[in-house]
Amino acid sequence: MSNLKQYYFFGKDILEIKPGSLEHAYLCVLDNDLAGAKEIFSRLDSPRSHWGFVLCSILEGIVHYYPTYFQIRNFLEIDLDFLIKNEKLDYIEQLLGGLDFLSTINQECYKFTARVMFENRLYSASLRYMEKSKKIHYNDPELHFMLAKYYQEVHDEDKAYDSIRECLRILPDYYPAQMIKAKIEENRD
Repeated sequence: MSNLKQYYFFGKDILEIKPGSLEHAYLCVLDNDLAGAKEIFSRLDSPRSHWGFVLCSILEGIVHYYPTYFQIRNFLEIDLDFLIKNEKLDYIEQLLGGLDFLSTINQECYKFTARVMFENRLYSASLRYMEKSKKIHYNDPELHFMLAKYYQEVHDEDKAYDSIRECLRILPDYYPAQMIKAKIEENRD
C-alpha cells in the first residue's frame, strides 16, 4: 500500500483502508501504481470501479474500454478534483488531454471540467473550458450561470450581466440566476 504520505481525501484513517477496496485502488493511483489500481478496479463490480479502470487507462494514455455517458457525468468531476487536490500534474494533463475523446461520449465534459477548475480557483483554465463547452452546447443555462459567476469573480460586471441574462433567456425561472441578476442590477444603481 502507500508509504503513508498525506493525501487529500485520505487522512489519519489511511491505515484502515481495506486491501482490494475502491479506496485502495485510488491510493494506488496516487502512488503512481496504475497497474495495481487497474487490477483492483477490475476485480470489483460497480459503476465506480468500471470508471476507475477506464480512468487508469486514460492516465496511461491507452483507452481499451470506452466509458459510458453516466460514468463521465458521475465521476469525471470528482476524480479531476481529486487529482488536482493531490497535485498529480502528469495525471491531470493526461485526463485533460483525453477530454476531446470524452466529449464524443458526453458533451458536457468540458462544462464539468470548467466547474472543477473554477472551484479550484484556476480561473483562466475554467474560462477556456467554458468557452469550449459553449461551442458544443450553447443553450445550456447552467453554463451561462457558470460564466456569470466567472465574470463576477474577475470583476467584469457587464459580461456577468450578459451571461446571466442569457441564462435566464434559456431558463427564465432559474431562481439562483434571478438572484444574481437582481444583485448585479442593484450594484448598477
